[in-house]
Amino acid sequence: MIKKTINQNHNFDLDLLKSIDCNYIFNNEPIDRSKNKINNMDKPEEDKIKKLANLKQEINSIEDCKLKSNAAKLVFGDGNIQSSLMIVGEGPGQKEDQLGKPFVGDAGNLLNKMLKAIKIEREKVYVTNVVNYRPPNNRKPEQSEIYRYSEYLKKHISIIDPKILVLMGSTAMEAILGSNKRISNERGIWKEVIIKQNSYKTIVTFHPAYLLRKPDQKKFSWEDLKIIREEIDKQNIEI
Repeated sequence: MIKKTINQNHNFDLDLLKSIDCNYIFNNEPIDRSKNKINNMDKPEEDKIKKLANLKQEINSIEDCKLKSNAAKLVFGDGNIQSSLMIVGEGPGQKEDQLGKPFVGDAGNLLNKMLKAIKIEREKVYVTNVVNYRPPNNRKPEQSEIYRYSEYLKKHISIIDPKILVLMGSTAMEAILGSNKRISNERGIWKEVIIKQNSYKTIVTFHPAYLLRKPDQKKFSWEDLKIIREEIDKQNIEI
């Protein structure tokens, strides 16, 4: 019998991977299927990649949108699409609009430090925003815009299918939990959120951009980060 070496990279459509701007790490070693539940590998990778590419195209096809008409680029998502940890922010700023990636610039650097403080590397998680186009003058997205884009966000979450969902800032909280909430009352508390008939363990915390303006609030974010780390360890999640 002749053994044939198969390169697992051939199982992926590289054009699709590039189209969703994800950092996917290939490995030619045999996949240990016993770790499927921990590593969130139960969904076929190719299927997830295609769904993300279709969603990005759907967002790119939006018409009659002030955000889109004033933005330079669509900012979709970034990171490991197989991650068990998904982070949702508000919307692109100037730097994000230039590069087409979420959480870059000063807020992105702070997010990286926050994750590293709980022993998580940025490239090991998946990040996106509520709105995918930069609001003019970096203003907060309007309620109608949050509502409109929340439908795409929910599809996004459903495709990534994380074990832990982190909502950073009031806009992300409003998109998923509703507009009648105060972030100071909601942060640091685990909630079960139902999206497309699936339940997601969700927590609200402050956005890094807010912490740059209000550094005295960092102590509360640190408490939230420790809660997230505890849950990761409790569920034995590998990130």
